[in-house]
Amino acid sequence: MLKKILIANRGEIALRIIRACRELGVKSVAVHSTADADALHVRFADESICIGPPASKLSYLKFDALIAAAEVTRADAIHPGYGFLAENAEFADACIACGLLWIGPPPALMRLMGDKDRARAAMRKAQVPILPGTGLLPGAEEAARQAGEIGYPIIIKATAGGGGRGMKIVRAEGEIANQFHTARREAEAAFGNPEVYLERYLERPRHVEVQVACDDHGGIAILGERECSIQRRHQKLVEEAPSIALTEKQRTRLHDVAHQACQQIGYRNVGTMEFLLDERGRFYFMEMNTRIQVEHTVTEMVTSVDLVREQIQLACGAPLSVRRAFVPRGHAIECRINAEDPVTFAPSPGKITALHLPGGLGVRVDTHIYEQYVVPPHYDSLLAKLIVHAEDREHAIARMRSALGEFVIEGIKSTLGFHRRLFADPDFQAGNMDTGFVARFLEKPRDG
Repeated sequence: MLKKILIANRGEIALRIIRACRELGVKSVAVHSTADADALHVRFADESICIGPPASKLSYLKFDALIAAAEVTRADAIHPGYGFLAENAEFADACIACGLLWIGPPPALMRLMGDKDRARAAMRKAQVPILPGTGLLPGAEEAARQAGEIGYPIIIKATAGGGGRGMKIVRAEGEIANQFHTARREAEAAFGNPEVYLERYLERPRHVEVQVACDDHGGIAILGERECSIQRRHQKLVEEAPSIALTEKQRTRLHDVAHQACQQIGYRNVGTMEFLLDERGRFYFMEMNTRIQVEHTVTEMVTSVDLVREQIQLACGAPLSVRRAFVPRGHAIECRINAEDPVTFAPSPGKITALHLPGGLGVRVDTHIYEQYVVPPHYDSLLAKLIVHAEDREHAIARMRSALGEFVIEGIKSTLGFHRRLFADPDFQAGNMDTGFVARFLEKPRDG
């Protein structure tokens, strides 16, 4: 068993990994930039080490600083969390080359599923439904020709990365050349790879993802699905488990397809397969995230499986501690509380002058903030994840509304106000949602 894990991350996910390490009897090492010297993950880890100045590219994204920190502290392994280098196969290779255990899937699988064009080809081979689309495109002229064959609207996607960067929706032939070049420039700037492809665009799909866990011995566990349709500009704001959009027949089929895909590619460790569900109930593979997800918490609540602990044990070669299929227990919902204006979503860094966290039966808060904490402007704006669990969705919504009413953050702006409005909305309460829901919701007149 491992003796010490270096956590190549910060914020709430670093704290989440520290907790899993403690339960396993493994020492933890926190890394931090100078901006994060007073962060809670630094305080609660067994050891900490500074890796550079505030800018991510000079600290949390710097291979040599992270590996040197692991060597200096005599860590056995590196856990990347999510974001930063979590899906960077080159970093995983570097860790392995230096004798460190990588807590995640093998780099070859990260490369396969991290390249959306190759991932689509792999899913096609596994007979997983995918949307009509193209391979990598050499230029705008070929893009226009193939878009005409697919039929508008289409979406241009970067083959590398995610988060909405390098993605452009095109509804008419006259727009495609300009959008093609814009998408390539964005992809090059964000990921260092300008390659893009086309895919048919679904106007009002739901975003449903499946949590998987696979060991080195052929074991595959499907830990249910999550509903992630509440998002703004491709960034998720609310996640639920299970999805109320699926019939039992659809759920069984979706889980079977995810199992089939994992088997085909020989997946190992924890991962998430993401799908779009159209208005007729047909689902299509979108991408696979080869890491722990921000929203893993709702799956944990309905399955009682510690996914971070499972990650660590699987990386050590242990067999799955869980069976293939799960029947979820109750309903769980997560709200991402960000340091952003609740109306404009503009970032709002600064000092938290007052803080009160909600509690009670079925309420969980994963956070790294505290009173007098200064939210730095250099990183992701996530402040906390508020998670509730109840016997069904109706009671989970009521519990979330109560918890949101108790949550107090002063000194900076946060998205608490947005979530309070959202959970009072009749359409949201009825489950009438798709990936365009938030855009329409924000256009509704506000009371008062």
